[in-house]
Amino acid sequence: MVGAATCAAAAVAAAPVVATALGFGAAGIVAGTPAAWMMSTYGGSVAAGSAVATLQSIGAVGVTAKTAATVYAAGAMYCCAGARSAEQLKKRV
Repeated sequence: MVGAATCAAAAVAAAPVVATALGFGAAGIVAGTPAAWMMSTYGGSVAAGSAVATLQSIGAVGVTAKTAATVYAAGAMYCCAGARSAEQLKKRV
């Protein structure tokens, strides 16, 4: 479980860097970036709490406490799933 906590904390720390790299910024979504493509898939109406809305919020103001909790939980689940997959692969080898 310590590994999952470490991985989840890293996900929270990396979130603003990743959001900015994708094109979510303080001035809005940057044209020609993956963020612009993601926005285009919503057909002009982005729901609150969606991936685009969350990433834009992170890109604009950084990680809030609510967003940090969400990213932390998602990071922990991803790390646990990865660790479980690795254990299953070891059993097959």
